[in-house]
Amino acid sequence: MIKVGIMGASGYTGGELVRILSGHPQAELVCVSSRTYAGKKMGEVFPSLWGKVDLVCEELSPEEMARKCDIVFTAVPHGAAMPIAPAVRRAGGRMIDLGADFRFNEAEVYESWYKVKHQCADLLAESVYGLSELNRGHIAQAWLVGNPGCYPTTVLLGLAPVLAAGLADLRGIIIDAKSGVSGAGRKPGHAYHYPERNDSLTPYGVPGHRHTPEIEQELSKLAGSQVSVTFTPHLVPLTRGMLSTIYVSPASGKPMPGADEVIEMYEEFYKDEFFVRILPSDRLPETGAVCGSNFCDIAVRVDKHSGRIIIMSAIDNLVKGASGQAVQNMNIMFGLSEKLGVDSMPLFP
Repeated sequence: MIKVGIMGASGYTGGELVRILSGHPQAELVCVSSRTYAGKKMGEVFPSLWGKVDLVCEELSPEEMARKCDIVFTAVPHGAAMPIAPAVRRAGGRMIDLGADFRFNEAEVYESWYKVKHQCADLLAESVYGLSELNRGHIAQAWLVGNPGCYPTTVLLGLAPVLAAGLADLRGIIIDAKSGVSGAGRKPGHAYHYPERNDSLTPYGVPGHRHTPEIEQELSKLAGSQVSVTFTPHLVPLTRGMLSTIYVSPASGKPMPGADEVIEMYEEFYKDEFFVRILPSDRLPETGAVCGSNFCDIAVRVDKHSGRIIIMSAIDNLVKGASGQAVQNMNIMFGLSEKLGVDSMPLFP
């Protein structure tokens, strides 16, 4: 059994990790850490876990957590995972960070966008970007994985086939994305207060949302050339769910593919991927169809009128966009089936 610990177990992604891992047949959740809820059972922190998970939240040091566990998940704010990684490395363990601290190749990019000095920049060269479907070979060899952001997961999975085929204009990609409020975390705030958020939709982080450099970094790797995007996220009155609509113009000299051709291209690209579902020509993604699951539903259309390819990608932001993908990465790192613990069907309605 893999001995697992979670730093930051009282947030939404931490709680989702507990929910998923408590049913994992090859993982034993041995410790959960939370400063806010130290001394409380997980069932007191999350009523959904009452009577099912009796672990008590502890205020553990990185060294204590690392000594107890084969792998540590860090579900903490950006900047907070940096002191934990060196302790895990010294203990010979593995770590998956659900925050942004180990997603970037260059410390300067991280520091510019997150306004925090990177305390262990030397480890960035050892960290692997954890988009399971596109990077599993490197993930399998890694001790440190930077789990992708939720928005980047929808965008990268949505765009990978057209970039791999060289079909996209790399300077004209437009991303219109929408997220449920749980993506903002559990900490209360004015913008997430029910009367403020209900019956209202608003863009935010325009321009310059922090996921922009992460998206551009990974798209550039896929394309083999520098990619720039226009990325506009929106907050919608949903608890869970994320949907990105991506607009792509054909690369110079490339003819516009036919509608059936582009769908077939996506089906072929993801033919061996259990968690990516390519929808047929009479279906479009919806957040309700992936709720509570690790699936990413993708539909692609050709708009001959505007001369663009339109890609639509939907996930549950807390599962495939965070904790589910993290467990999928853990499975890869330990040579297990990727489906273990995360192959449940979506909740509907």
